[in-house]
Amino acid sequence: MVTTALTVLIAINCVLLMAIVLIQNPKGGGIDSTLGGTAANQMFGAAKSIDFVEKVTWGLAATLFILCIITAMVVSGNSSGDLIQPIQ
Repeated sequence: MVTTALTVLIAINCVLLMAIVLIQNPKGGGIDSTLGGTAANQMFGAAKSIDFVEKVTWGLAATLFILCIITAMVVSGNSSGDLIQPIQ
């Protein structure tokens, strides 16, 4: 049950990370204008919107890293301890 919940959290995190990366301008110019970049620049200012998107990207990446490590520890804790069973 815990493994399933962690897997779902990882999947949601991956989808959010893909979406936030697609919002970014590939040349590093800030939020893409096709997704409301001009409105975001008027509301937050260009520098604030770039900082926010970058912080969200780093936060999602760190969360994905931590969730993967936790999932690996939970899965290895459920096994008998050895990844390779000796032949008897």
